[in-house]
Amino acid sequence: MLQSQRPQGSVVIIGAGTQGRRLAYMWSSRGGLVYLVDLNERQLEEGLRYVQQLRTEAEHPGTWGDVRLATPDSLESILQGAWLVVECVPENLVLKQKVLTQLDKLAPERTIIASNSSSYGIGEIIEGLTLKSRQRLLSAHCYWPPETSAIEIMGHKDTDPALPSLLSDECEKHGFSPFRVRQSSIGYIYNRIWAAIKRETLLALSEGICEPQEIDAIFKDVLKTPKGPCEQMDIVGLDVVLDIEKHYAEARSGLPSEPREYLQKMIKEGNLGVKSGRGFYDYEAENGH
Repeated sequence: MLQSQRPQGSVVIIGAGTQGRRLAYMWSSRGGLVYLVDLNERQLEEGLRYVQQLRTEAEHPGTWGDVRLATPDSLESILQGAWLVVECVPENLVLKQKVLTQLDKLAPERTIIASNSSSYGIGEIIEGLTLKSRQRLLSAHCYWPPETSAIEIMGHKDTDPALPSLLSDECEKHGFSPFRVRQSSIGYIYNRIWAAIKRETLLALSEGICEPQEIDAIFKDVLKTPKGPCEQMDIVGLDVVLDIEKHYAEARSGLPSEPREYLQKMIKEGNLGVKSGRGFYDYEAENGH
């Protein structure tokens, strides 16, 4: 199914949100054609402007590729010339299953189908789905390109064994730093380690060991990072952190319940982090409100 040489054709990105538009920038950085697909035409236009903004800020030695906007009604047509299609829809399992089922139905068998999901591995997403070509599906989860170039490549039990290497090579050519996840892993590599840090942070807080400011201060002092775990969780959103923790708890037995209970109490009080003005820190006070 897979070519041994460099794949020919376009890259199709499904979803023009924060990650989709960043991926459109990355995959068009070496002259290739990229289609950015979304139901929301305003989001498409904003996505294209964002790509152009990133390009003006970049030191780029080569030729930029063409980024074209498309709505789902033209999906079947544009997929015919694609070597890769990446889903970047919101972190909703049912939605991702619907999108991947549609892509499997419409894309030619030579087209690689990748999921950028941060919470669900490809094996979880396609479990129970009736697909015509499971071998060409895998996870390709990135963080915050182009500032953070890491991308984690993970297959499932039926993934064509040649596919992760092929995609890793192409990712590297387009400015990513690929990492192979060699066994199915909830949270891939980085998020799995980061989840343990978040969980222990919340457990320490629930036990009254220290205050959030103290955890962040010692974390930054020892590891020389710009932000500590509590600051990071506030940026992500405590409701999102709780959803992720619930997913880990459903998949793995023996995880302590106190971190989730601590988050639930904060969320019940309306403290969601930066987006609500207050989480572990009071952002309204910092802004003088």
